[in-house]
Amino acid sequence: MESVGLVPVLVVSVFLFVTGVAGVLTRKNALIVFMSVELMLNAVNLSFVAFARQSGHADGMIYAVFVMAVAAAEAAVGLALVILLFRNRVTVKLDDLDTMKG
Repeated sequence: MESVGLVPVLVVSVFLFVTGVAGVLTRKNALIVFMSVELMLNAVNLSFVAFARQSGHADGMIYAVFVMAVAAAEAAVGLALVILLFRNRVTVKLDDLDTMKG
């Protein structure tokens, strides 16, 4: 079986990261912003694994596992915050959450 080279994998990783950045900068919904952050973390994981596979060392794969753990914690905390905001404000639009008063 023929393996995919480093450059196509990095191109996909850059595309995913740019898509995530665009989602964070342009979207108003908090859930979409959190999904965009997760997309950026997955792009970084893809590049870590690609470089680890290219170099033959397991360091990049170990970093990817740590990034997945941080992403899981971020998703849990972020979703809890979104649920709390929705219960208190009945919206998840970031423009409507500009004040800190309850």
